[in-house]
Amino acid sequence: MAKGTFSRISDILKSNINEMLDRAEEPDKMIRQMIRDMEEAVNKATASVGTAVANHKRLERQCNEKQNQVEEWQHKAERAVATGEDELARRALERKAMFAKAAADLAPALEESKQTADQLREQLRELKTKLEEARTRQGALVARHQAAEARKRLAQSISGLGDDAFSSFERFEQKVEESEAEASAHAEISGEMEDIEKEIRQIDVNRAVDDELQALKAQLKKDA
Repeated sequence: MAKGTFSRISDILKSNINEMLDRAEEPDKMIRQMIRDMEEAVNKATASVGTAVANHKRLERQCNEKQNQVEEWQHKAERAVATGEDELARRALERKAMFAKAAADLAPALEESKQTADQLREQLRELKTKLEEARTRQGALVARHQAAEARKRLAQSISGLGDDAFSSFERFEQKVEESEAEASAHAEISGEMEDIEKEIRQIDVNRAVDDELQALKAQLKKDA
């Protein structure tokens, strides 16, 4: 019966924890509820251990009573023999045998109740240890959960940008580069045009100078 109680407590704990982990809406509240469930489980387990121990003590008391009756009827039989009351001694020995059999019949149940009580005590000790560990790790677990949620939200945000956002950025960057290249090309072409115009103007200047030089020579020759 007690072992079944421990098994049901474990199933309830697992069910509640799994349900709350699926929701995981308020980690602080969830952890506190789990601690309360564990405390309740420890209380129920303590009651089961108390019942098992009480049952063992009851059987132990009954067995001791039977053993005391065995010793008492042994003494009575000895006193009857000492006074020559053989028939009375016979009846005393019959009573002794009856109590001895009753004590022997109780022995297996007594041993089983002792093993059950010892096992439940050990399981209760383990439950209490886990409860203390849970209380100690409560704050750290909440902090870890919050950190994990923050990382998950960040990853989802980055993932939410999608390829379109990165592609758009890359396309914009490409357009900027194309515009820069076009500007550079226009500047280069413009520079080349200016150079050509300068050369043409220089040709005109040279031609005018040559014409003036020839005219000057012609004038000097005429004067001579």
